Amino acid sequence: MIEIFKKLKKYNYWNKEKIAVGFSRKTYTDKIAKFTGNNLIKVILGQRRVGKSYILRQIIQSLIESGINRKNIFYLNKELVDFDDIGNYKDLHKLIEFYKKELKVRGKIYIFLDEVQEIDGWEKITNSLSQDHKQIYELFISGSNSKMLSSDLATYLSGRYVEFLIFPFLYEEYIRFKKLPRGKESYLEFLKTGGLPELFNLPSLEMKEHYLSALINTVLLKDVIGRYKVKDVRLLEDLFKFLVDNIGNIFSVNAIVQFLDSKRIKTNNETIGNYLSYILESYIFHEVERFDIKGKNILSNNKKYYLNDLSFRNYLSSSFDAGLGKHLENAIYIYFRAKGYKIFVGNLGKKEVDFIIEKGQRKKYIQVAYSVSNKKVANREFGNLQEIGDSYTKMVISLDDTSFGFQNGIEHICAWDLNKKNKNISF
Repeated sequence: MIEIFKKLKKYNYWNKEKIAVGFSRKTYTDKIAKFTGNNLIKVILGQRRVGKSYILRQIIQSLIESGINRKNIFYLNKELVDFDDIGNYKDLHKLIEFYKKELKVRGKIYIFLDEVQEIDGWEKITNSLSQDHKQIYELFISGSNSKMLSSDLATYLSGRYVEFLIFPFLYEEYIRFKKLPRGKESYLEFLKTGGLPELFNLPSLEMKEHYLSALINTVLLKDVIGRYKVKDVRLLEDLFKFLVDNIGNIFSVNAIVQFLDSKRIKTNNETIGNYLSYILESYIFHEVERFDIKGKNILSNNKKYYLNDLSFRNYLSSSFDAGLGKHLENAIYIYFRAKGYKIFVGNLGKKEVDFIIEKGQRKKYIQVAYSVSNKKVANREFGNLQEIGDSYTKMVISLDDTSFGFQNGIEHICAWDLNKKNKNISF
């Protein structure tokens, strides 16, 4: 235990070391801060490499700045090989007890556990610490799998947690980080680069491709193949490639099976359905259900899928320019998901509305297009929205150089002005 504790000291802030907190993401830290000061377990979720660790460090920094004793903050990142010996909740409990004794910690202790799903039985110790009546703990944990909070686990923790889903950088964060002006040029650059922070400082295309290939391998091998004991690795890779190539398209599990069969790849609906759910649980893709606007019910068959970050498509395929409209659609979806909206694809008879977004009792209908300068395209995009009978707000978002204002009560917005406009919309 002494050797592990020595390693632990390297990564904690018990002396006066400066904390490497990275780029400030106050949208998340301010939200999390509202839930501090109690025994609720703060659960930080999201795809690998979106910046969860930096957000935890930013919270640690804010605690120290507020006057919390550095020695009362315990931080463990399970992704680091130095902590491979912490395999289960009993190992972690021993380490925490050793830390308390060595540092003679008094008072409330703040526990930060990064990638906690790598510790077997982690839910047992988090539950135990959060209910300890002899010692007050406040827990912040992060993870890269949506099944961390399965229905069974949620019951186990009995509602004593609050979760926060972290996304890659949005356009607003991207231009602040890169110190770029708002506009079409920087937005196109954002669409091509994606929002994974570590990509921003890689100088060459080759290095970016290598980084993303390694990240995908980690997600597929560690979060999917290892966790779910996937037998057909090649099939999983083929499914992943199909999803990347078909962002924003409507299809069913059966359609995937038929496509793979046309490529002489034999499988079945059950296997593809399982593999698809595993990929979704790693947060690398998002599934969007269709909603019948007239019938007011969810359509359970065909669905759409969007990438959590466009970089996976941009650097691992050659279709950026040809698929710019789909890239924009993907980026708009992620923007509204990151802002906390529930999203559906709208079905209007034989026509489609790209997004129905909801928050509370309010909703908005959104069409996304590369350009609406062409009269035929404009008639289609605005026309679909005009057919909706209710009075909720309707909007068209595009990459046109300038906004065309309102048309029959429907506002046209340039994609790079979306956040500026959205601030003025009451939800």
